[in-house]
Amino acid sequence: MALLILLTVMSMWVLAWNHQVDATYYHRQTVHHEHSANMENLLPENLLPDIVPVSHPVNLSRTFYGIMFDAGSTGTRIHIYKFIQKDPVELPVLDNEMYHAVKPGLSAYKDKPEEGGNTIRALLKVAKKTVPENEWKKTPVVLKATAGLRLLPEEKANALLEEVREVFEESPFFVPNNSVSIMNGTNEGVLAWVTVNFLTGHLYAKTRKTVGILDLGGGSTQITFLPKSKKTVYTAPASYIANINMFNHTLQLYTHSYLGNGLVAARLATLGALGADGLDWKVFTSSCLPKKFREDWTFGGITYKVSGIPDGYAGYKLCYYEVMKVVKGIVHQPFEIKGSSVFYAFSYYFDRAVESGLIDGNRGGMVEVRDFKKRAKEVCNKMTKYRPISPFLCMDMTYITCLLKEGFGFKDNTVLQLAKKVNNVETSWALGATFDHFNNLNIH
Repeated sequence: MALLILLTVMSMWVLAWNHQVDATYYHRQTVHHEHSANMENLLPENLLPDIVPVSHPVNLSRTFYGIMFDAGSTGTRIHIYKFIQKDPVELPVLDNEMYHAVKPGLSAYKDKPEEGGNTIRALLKVAKKTVPENEWKKTPVVLKATAGLRLLPEEKANALLEEVREVFEESPFFVPNNSVSIMNGTNEGVLAWVTVNFLTGHLYAKTRKTVGILDLGGGSTQITFLPKSKKTVYTAPASYIANINMFNHTLQLYTHSYLGNGLVAARLATLGALGADGLDWKVFTSSCLPKKFREDWTFGGITYKVSGIPDGYAGYKLCYYEVMKVVKGIVHQPFEIKGSSVFYAFSYYFDRAVESGLIDGNRGGMVEVRDFKKRAKEVCNKMTKYRPISPFLCMDMTYITCLLKEGFGFKDNTVLQLAKKVNNVETSWALGATFDHFNNLNIH
């Protein structure tokens, strides 16, 4: 009944992109009435952009765009979303996404913010080619930075953000207030959850049958799911529970972002290189690396000398012991995690599974936690074979296994859906953040 009332009311409304666009603009459009919206690609009703009432129903179609920059620790990505409002009684359709990425991330330019700004300029050229020129002034451009900038000293992070603001102001796109910011970890997890459950159609079921998400970035990692048991909420630290207002009621999500537990940051921690002195001469060793491996490795604009242990031992068991210290006692285990439903895992979970041959990169796939463990053992015991792919593959696969089992507490038979895209849209927080920008989700 609530949905019927909503659609009845919406039949008297016309969608407007932002407050700068006058409702009369839509009356000048010549369109055809359509009823072929894909329900799995529709925006939840309370995530719509602002709406403007008109005196009578109008037959119309409206296309609008949103540009979201994801400034991560290992790269900067641009997501350009195209939405179509086919009819005033229907919700907008996500038509497609244009995605492009550059490396390294903004944090690598902490001492050269102007060069960091140039990477944003390059990505804005992609946006100008994707968004029609007559839509530029109405299309908002937003950048949200994650762990890479969170880990920087405040003055260096602010210098980079200010440079991005200047680049945005030079662009022909609409620059809203607070268009450039560092996103907190809670929002990162919640918005990724919104994205995946939107793309998989779970937000429309109006039930608690949602999927959890696991996001493994370079500097941080997130876990978010809708608890089935109240005990999960009661036994979790207060900061691990986020309330999100959707469909006129509040959902309590279990979510947390672990800064410093992203895949690349975990490498540094495993090597004992985090905050270490003497980087010009010190060599950081690990039994997770091939014995004859030695090279300079750069992350966040800092170069480290890393090596295997030429006269020592290498392999899964020793590597697992090393990465355990990065996880054990640091990552909280939710009460119901062992019996929870399917989780979507993406970013480095997906990338490393592809590189190790666990899944096909074009199709993704469903695996169990035990599959990561089995493949980690194979990789670590045949490091020479996998070295051309990545000398860090043993360390990375072992860390993922340890994070899932010793960290979050997943059982061996927990099912993970590994995906880079769902319905041809990137699985990340960016789409959820775009919805959030259109109409604040009120996450608290």
